[in-house]
Amino acid sequence: MIAEYGAYLTEEKHASQNTVSSYLRDVSQFSQYLRDYQDSDLRRAEPEMVQSYMSWMQGRGKSAASITRFLASVKSFYNYLTANGTVKSNPAKGITANRAERKYPEILTAKEVEMFLEQPQCVDAKGFRDHAMLELLYATGIRVSELISLDLDDLNLAAGFLRCQSKGKERIIPLYHTAVKAIGDYVRDVRPQLIADSGETALFVNMNGERMSRQGFWKIIKHYQEKAGIQKDITPHTLRHSFAVHLLENGADLRSIQEMLGHADISSTQIYTHVIKRQLKDVYQKAHPRA
Repeated sequence: MIAEYGAYLTEEKHASQNTVSSYLRDVSQFSQYLRDYQDSDLRRAEPEMVQSYMSWMQGRGKSAASITRFLASVKSFYNYLTANGTVKSNPAKGITANRAERKYPEILTAKEVEMFLEQPQCVDAKGFRDHAMLELLYATGIRVSELISLDLDDLNLAAGFLRCQSKGKERIIPLYHTAVKAIGDYVRDVRPQLIADSGETALFVNMNGERMSRQGFWKIIKHYQEKAGIQKDITPHTLRHSFAVHLLENGADLRSIQEMLGHADISSTQIYTHVIKRQLKDVYQKAHPRA
């Protein structure tokens, strides 16, 4: 039943791999709770069992955001089951979670970005590759899943842009000169040495010559964060957020940033205006003599 739901999310709803994984995990954990604590199962779940599980999560220190996501997962799951006739009603219908406290994304200052991007030393193949990856990430603001999915023919270095394809949509993103040079050096001098198979299409490969994985890139980010001595928690998404805020601070309009980030809805992009307002408020509180 859960596996069929996963296939439905992937094939019919075209949900991202991360969404599918988190929804299936939420439903599986709820199923385990029903067996262990309610002597029930997913087909026999009642509204009070959903409420009870949310209280159980809260009692174990789960964040408001995790509980809200669980509710979204379980509502979606039971909508699927009611639609195909497996159950008669959705036990999560009408249930609401406490509003999750909005957490604003971590942003690097321009100086921190500079320190971070300077960490890979272009003295060996790994250094050239890592330098090119980090420059490309900050130059474009693309997601890490999009970065590792890039193929060689997605680049047009002569024209200074790359083509990014995600969720069936394509967008063209410009590249600044430093990024063009870093990627060009890697593609010309380093990638041919790394690839295990001449037919490999991936732009970025690991030291075994195969397409870079998400986990592999995560380790690279953490390595250079420690090396740079930056105290903020840098994730692959931190450079994406910093890209957006720095563009906004320097006069770019929201619609252009929305297009480059690949946001379907402008409301997703508007969070960056709130980040800037919060930063201004912090500066005011620290600097104004009567604040």
